[in-house]
Amino acid sequence: MQSTDSPKVDQLLQKAINREFLSAEEGVFLFENAPTAALMLVGNALRQHHVPNNNVTWIIDRNSNTTNVCVANCKFCNFYRRPGHEEAYITSLDEYRTKIEETFELGGEQLLLQGGHHPDLGLEYYTRLFSDLKKMFPNLKLHALGPPEVAHITKLEKSSHIEVLRALKESGLDSLPGAGAEILDDRVRRLISKGKCGADEWLDVMRAAHQLDITTSATMMFGHIETNLERMQHFVKLRQVQAEKSAASKGFLAFIPWPFMDEDTILKKLKRARNTCTGDEYVRMISMSRIMLPNVVNIQASWLTVGKKIAQISLHAGANDFGSIMIEENVVSAAGAAFRFTADGIQKAIEEAGFTPKLRDQQYVYRDLPKGTRQQQLDTSVLTVD
Repeated sequence: MQSTDSPKVDQLLQKAINREFLSAEEGVFLFENAPTAALMLVGNALRQHHVPNNNVTWIIDRNSNTTNVCVANCKFCNFYRRPGHEEAYITSLDEYRTKIEETFELGGEQLLLQGGHHPDLGLEYYTRLFSDLKKMFPNLKLHALGPPEVAHITKLEKSSHIEVLRALKESGLDSLPGAGAEILDDRVRRLISKGKCGADEWLDVMRAAHQLDITTSATMMFGHIETNLERMQHFVKLRQVQAEKSAASKGFLAFIPWPFMDEDTILKKLKRARNTCTGDEYVRMISMSRIMLPNVVNIQASWLTVGKKIAQISLHAGANDFGSIMIEENVVSAAGAAFRFTADGIQKAIEEAGFTPKLRDQQYVYRDLPKGTRQQQLDTSVLTVD
């Protein structure tokens, strides 16, 4: 480990190299005092420990929405509509059929399926939907819902997280996204997403999923009203849940941090949140993800929110995954995320950064590249990259 000008920074970086658990306060000290190059060096070393090769994974999937009706009233979301709104919708089976057929044609096999907290859509709706989708497309992988939606369904059913998740798994759920984590601190959540489950319930849903051997991911939306300490406490809470899982469970297979996008959001209009995350800060957060989460294997760079160049740099700072080409994505885009990739473009971006692109599935198992995918060009008026 190369020495910095700070003995304490050196000490903490060495602890990180040794894959020791840093406290939230130690994480804050590193984040605020360590040079970016030192964080990147350690982040990359930890990446090589977990994924000791030159491969960077990516996936072809589609992010579709069950409904835009939501009663959570998150102040950072431009996607949702209140019940009864003229633009409210619930996606029909025929619409899903069209979306899934197109996804398969483009080489994808997975539907990332999420939506709002609809007050009238309970467990029966989702189990029937998942069963119907699997009957139509037996090979389809459902990476669906998220802890806030599971918590919402549980509340509607007056049930338990375990019972709801078991029913969803039996009806076709393959894996659970880490959606709705935002910052796992109730001070923050009360201010930006009061209608969603609290931090403890989000974590409890994930504990239940791990008990049922449902593979999950975890996320962080940062750069709004949270403090650096709250960011690091978020890491510590995720790390603890991961440490509790059984050896047979994959638990959190990946962590995905992204900066808050504020275009036309209520948070921006109320002048209660910043959106000042620089490329340097994002790269530092990728490295801190590795440092603070030594028991999570995969770290994903969010090219959708930071763009190609910063995402490429992130691959040298601890990230080993480039995410999805996202044939469809509506929520983050509604808040200003403007970047897009084709299948060809995402592979070229990985190669330009000095790595070998490897198509994967949600379990991070390599897939053969579907015939013609390398040359496949989607509608470039929609899917382009900066």
